[in-house]
Amino acid sequence: MFNPAVDRPGGGAYRPGMRAPSHARLDAIFAALADPTRRAILAMLLEDDMAVTDVAAPLPMSLAAVSKHLGVLAAAGLISQERRGRVKWCRLEPDSLRAASVWMQAFGQFEPVELDAFERFLAAELAEGAAAVPPEAQGA
Repeated sequence: MFNPAVDRPGGGAYRPGMRAPSHARLDAIFAALADPTRRAILAMLLEDDMAVTDVAAPLPMSLAAVSKHLGVLAAAGLISQERRGRVKWCRLEPDSLRAASVWMQAFGQFEPVELDAFERFLAAELAEGAAAVPPEAQGA
């Protein structure tokens, strides 16, 4: 079975240093962003670089669980990690979201839906539909 995060089209696994296809990168980014804990971590890192222990402090989970979340973010390229002495630091990589942003901008060609107008339209359609139904059929 083909796994785009691991396998190359045409066979063979990716090795360090090989460039993954863009769809695998997008998959990794969106999968990382799908979790609210990881989004909270990214929000914390917007302010400044943080030590792993500082990232973990406000979160209601173990340091090991936070480290797993950080690993997912790093694998997606959303953060980088480096050791400074005995402390592991995390840094937000804002450019890593560029691929996802470019992909999402392709959908910007559509006009945004005004939800209030859409709700009024649906209410009018439902009212017209109810008026067209004979009273004896409404009780059925």
